[in-house]
Amino acid sequence: MDATAARLEGELCFATVPGWLKQAERLVAAGTLDLSAVSRVDSAGLALLLELDRLSRARGAPLKIRGAGEQVRRLAAFFGLEPILRLEAE
Repeated sequence: MDATAARLEGELCFATVPGWLKQAERLVAAGTLDLSAVSRVDSAGLALLLELDRLSRARGAPLKIRGAGEQVRRLAAFFGLEPILRLEAE
């Protein structure tokens, strides 16, 4: 795993997303998100990933997302977000 990757942990859900958004600049600056320690994601968590990707693209560099578990991948597929988020293979 990339040593500079920003590691997200626990649940990415309605209750936790505001805290992660406060760290958006740091997360985007890392260039890579490591989701391997994320236990659960809901639609708010996916919205967070989309916002971080948008901020990263505004800086001229698409965000890399690694370590996405099966639940994250299924939810992204359900909402048709796979082409946008480009979750890296494990």
